[in-house]
This record gives sequence, structure tokens and C-alpha cells, in this order.
Amino acid sequence: MIRSMTGFGAASADEDGARYSVEIRSVNNRFYKASLRLPDALLSLEGEMEAQVGRRLVRGSVTIAVRFVDTSARAAGHINREALRAYLAQLEGLPGAANGAPPLGALLSLPGVVMDDAAEALAQRARPVLARLVEEACDRLLEMRTREGDSLRRALEQLGADISRGLSAVRARAPEVSEIYRARLVARMTQMLSELNATVREEDIVREVASYAERTDIAEEVIRLEGHLEQFRSLTDAANPEPIGRVLDFLAQEMLREANTIASKSADVEISRRIVEIKSAVDRIKEQSQNAE
Repeated sequence: MIRSMTGFGAASADEDGARYSVEIRSVNNRFYKASLRLPDALLSLEGEMEAQVGRRLVRGSVTIAVRFVDTSARAAGHINREALRAYLAQLEGLPGAANGAPPLGALLSLPGVVMDDAAEALAQRARPVLARLVEEACDRLLEMRTREGDSLRRALEQLGADISRGLSAVRARAPEVSEIYRARLVARMTQMLSELNATVREEDIVREVASYAERTDIAEEVIRLEGHLEQFRSLTDAANPEPIGRVLDFLAQEMLREANTIASKSADVEISRRIVEIKSAVDRIKEQSQNAE
């Protein structure tokens, strides 16, 4: 199965007077990289949430955003009366204290006056809810990745078919190249030797054609490229459950290597044209592999 690395999934729930929401986005990346944005009260859950997402997603740059709003009475902190009395006692001796007590809002904003010691209890309540929402968001993100992956697979299959056609033409053309070279060589040597009233010796022709055939033999490269193409078909098979992005990127490099070797060995115009088409298709496969998980 081919999945894209681009996707989005979201899930939300209302539980016991609190509103939770999880959004997960992913874009291309050579490796798996996660970035989490959590409310301060839930930071203790960061590690387990990252591990949970990492078990579902293999590759890509992933952003996980968690939002939490508590509208219940639990959201209220409690006033530290001892701290408030200590502040008031210090304020009594300051100039201007006779004008009245400071505004209540200013007092409550002083460090230590309002305390919230329920962060751990909040994290414990949120843990099962967020675990469920992360799974739902991952499910939806993977659905989107799978839909885009189907389009990617069809594009890759078409590129594979283009390479196969080009390679078939190269394979069919290769045996003709030596004979074409032989005919051209005989014609050229006959023309040159006729001016000297000499004739072309067959053994000279055979030796030169054999040397040319050895230098331009591309059979080994064609066989290797056919093997790479067979592996490509196996990777892009819809029944393949494994992520293929990294393997496909490496395979495209190997296919390009063989195509370049064929191009350097063969001086035939028709083969050169077919190799240009094959290399263009391989380049596109390499580009597409950057978006495959």
C-alpha cells in the first residue's frame, strides 16, 4: 500500500465539563519527526502522546496540536489566604497605604496568591480521552494519506509502464546496432580503398565489428535495469503493505545509474532517444518517492 506523507486528521470530545480537541498534520520529511503543542497543564503527557503517534506514522514531519478548555468548577484555582495576608501586611507600611487597599485584581495577580495544584489530576483525567482522540485523528489522517497514495500509485505505475516500453525498444534495437555499424564501416572503407585500387578484407571488417560490439555491449545493463523494474512493480503493487518511500528513492537512483551507463556505451541515436525518455521517467519516480511514506 502506498501512502502519501501529506495528511490531516482531527478529533474532539466533550467529557465531564471539559472540551478536548486534537489536530494532527503531516508533510514530507525524509524521516519521522514529531512536534507537539500542548497546554501547560498537560505537558506531562507529551512523551506518551508522541510515542502513540509514532506507532501509527512511519515517515513525515508531524505536528500535533492539543487544545483543552475546562468549563467546570474544577477550573478555578484556590486562594492562598496566608500569602494574601502576608502581602497585605507588607503593603500597610508603604507610603500611600492610607488611600485604601489595592484593587483585588492586582492582589490576585501577585505570585503565590492563586494556586492551582490540580495539574496532575487534570492530566490523569485527560489521559484516556486524549489517547482516544489521538487514535481517531491518526485514523483520519491515514485515510487522507491513503487516498492521496492511491493517486500516487497510479502515477508511479504509469511511469513504470513508460520505462518498460522504452526498455523493450532498447532491447529490440541493440542486436541491430552492430549490423548497422558493419554496413556503415564496409561502405566507408570501400570508398576509401577504392581510391587506392584496394579491396576490403573480410577479416578486418570482422575484427573491427567485434571490437565495436564489445565496447557497446549493453546486455548486462539492460538485464539489471529489467531487474530493477521488476522490483519497482513489486513495491508499487497495491497488495504490498510496507512503506516504500525510502526503498523507492534508492531504487530510482540505481535505475538511473544503469540508464546512464547504457547511454554512455551506445552511440545509436534511437537507443539514446529511448534512454532520454527512460531517464525522464526515472527522475519523476524519484520526485514522487519524496512524497511516499
